[in-house]
Amino acid sequence: MKSRFAVVLAILVCLVPLIRGSGYSSARAVAAHSVETSAAPHVGYVGDVACRSCHADEFASYHKTAHHLTSMAPGHDSILGNFTPGDNILKTANPNLYFRMDMQHTDEQHGEGKQDSFLQTAVAGTPSHTNSRSERIAFVIGSGEKGQTYLYWSEDQLFQLPVSYWTKLGWVNSPGYRDGFADFDRPIIPRCLECHATHFDALPPPVNRYSTVGFSLGIQCEKCHGPGRAHVEQQASKPSLASRSTILNPAHFSRDRQMDLCAWCHAGHGQPLRPSFSYLPGQPLDEYLQLPPPDPHAPIDVHGNQVDLLKQSRCFRSSNMTCLTCHDVHKTQHDAGEFSQKCLSCHKPGSATFARANHPVTNNCIDCHMPKQETNLIVFDWKGAKMRPRMTDHWIKVYPAANATAVNR
Repeated sequence: MKSRFAVVLAILVCLVPLIRGSGYSSARAVAAHSVETSAAPHVGYVGDVACRSCHADEFASYHKTAHHLTSMAPGHDSILGNFTPGDNILKTANPNLYFRMDMQHTDEQHGEGKQDSFLQTAVAGTPSHTNSRSERIAFVIGSGEKGQTYLYWSEDQLFQLPVSYWTKLGWVNSPGYRDGFADFDRPIIPRCLECHATHFDALPPPVNRYSTVGFSLGIQCEKCHGPGRAHVEQQASKPSLASRSTILNPAHFSRDRQMDLCAWCHAGHGQPLRPSFSYLPGQPLDEYLQLPPPDPHAPIDVHGNQVDLLKQSRCFRSSNMTCLTCHDVHKTQHDAGEFSQKCLSCHKPGSATFARANHPVTNNCIDCHMPKQETNLIVFDWKGAKMRPRMTDHWIKVYPAANATAVNR
């Protein structure tokens, strides 16, 4: 049993002070999510492969996006951290504790071939008097564009592992974990998985208990288009052009329903009103998730609530724009020039909507009017410093500091 490790560590407490130090209360998580019950059956879903034959281009491009790659099975391609001896070590502020990332070759067959195992091991104590705890990585969370974190199963319960990976830094303490402590006890609640996967069957209590089979990783096509079985069967029967489509198309939703679909995962944590994974695109989100309005006296975090940041923008309030106005979710988008063309389609130089007569026309509106800001919701310890990722601010406006930086380049 995993609990035996905690007992052994208690004996070594004078030598190596390892405690639960995540700063996240399991009891608080349970209380906040007491409405969670088993999700509605995942009826009518067929998976992405069923879409490929008719939508090959969209299938190929979408499978490279951060949305699709936001959760994956562990593998040599999905885990970006280095497992080479020497590079697989995370030292901590505690001289008697370090973490080691291990890879084990296995003869067990999975699908088309053998599948290696990837583990995180906490090593406590001093040489010749050490104790360790290892857990196998079950899921990779995050595309790696900025970073990744990892989950493990304890029987049918999911927990976060204490070491994450940050693209620019390497192995780091997972966000919110105290440096120098080995904490394997942070539960993964359904609301987390709802935004990082297409489907899991939640089976509480406890709050982090799930079926270990039948889950769908990544944000798949049906997350936004709804269950596809009826659509696949309809297309197989060669329907007439006049027949009504049986698949949901967010582009045809009203503005409010388009924003609801994005707000499902990009408007903050919220309080579930119905079981996780039961929301269907095109439905009013407030019937499924309570998202309290932001505090008018407190800043909105750039990671926590991109939707409300956008809604504060004059661009949003003065038009019918939605997230889909600028974002094509079927492909990877990193080109500031491409986004800037969206800006210039409304703010045409020389028109009344352009900023001012002497404002230069550039191919990068984004760095000045949507600059990257530090988030306070993802904070991790790294070599004694608090690190906060920088993310694009979706409140479109004039930022004097960003403009000054641009002018002085």
